[in-house]
Amino acid sequence: MPAPAPVGVPGPSALPAPRRRPPFALESPTLRVEPWPDPVIDTLGYDPRSGYVERFWLGVLGPTTTWLLRRIAAGFDESPEGFDLDVDEQARALGLGGRTGRHAPFQRALARCVTFELAWWTPGGSFGVRRRVPPLPRRHLLRLPAGLQELHGRWTSTQARTPLLEAHRARARRLALGLRDIEADRDQAEAQLVRWHVHPALACEAASWAWSLDPPASASPNGPGGRADPRP
Repeated sequence: MPAPAPVGVPGPSALPAPRRRPPFALESPTLRVEPWPDPVIDTLGYDPRSGYVERFWLGVLGPTTTWLLRRIAAGFDESPEGFDLDVDEQARALGLGGRTGRHAPFQRALARCVTFELAWWTPGGSFGVRRRVPPLPRRHLLRLPAGLQELHGRWTSTQARTPLLEAHRARARRLALGLRDIEADRDQAEAQLVRWHVHPALACEAASWAWSLDPPASASPNGPGGRADPRP
């Protein structure tokens, strides 16, 4: 069974014990990737492309595994129920070598996803991956440089005491809609929200929400077809 999560950090869903290695040799040219739903982590976690993951999980997961999770998150945006990943193409896109063999770089990246309970090998042989990354457990936080530990403390305490959270979320979403309405890039929009003093976690959530809408005008705060002023 997986090791229990530290106090205050949600654990994985009640699923069979995650397989640490693929139940087969990774010799197929494609890998089936499916979402690993978890109501708690899906609510409290962070998008793999968020500033939180880049700042605090990157040093734990390593750049290759972080980028793999980002690519998979983008795949879920296009195919929410799952998709077939071209293993060789993805390995080359990440600057990795061969895909076969237990110690091949791409296999190691997959294994790290499982080790940190961000993915698991399903009994059917597909690769189940979390849509969102949980808050960094304390055992990993203590391995980060002191400056990052301090920043993490400020980040989480700000989230815990922010008044009128829903009002802040509504404002962030309104701004994100305005940015999408003028066809800004999603990542640029998130960065712009942060520059407008939107909390980074809310900026990531608002940008993801705005870019998930189709068409965006349907949820515009100014009504159907309206154009929101993107300025705060």
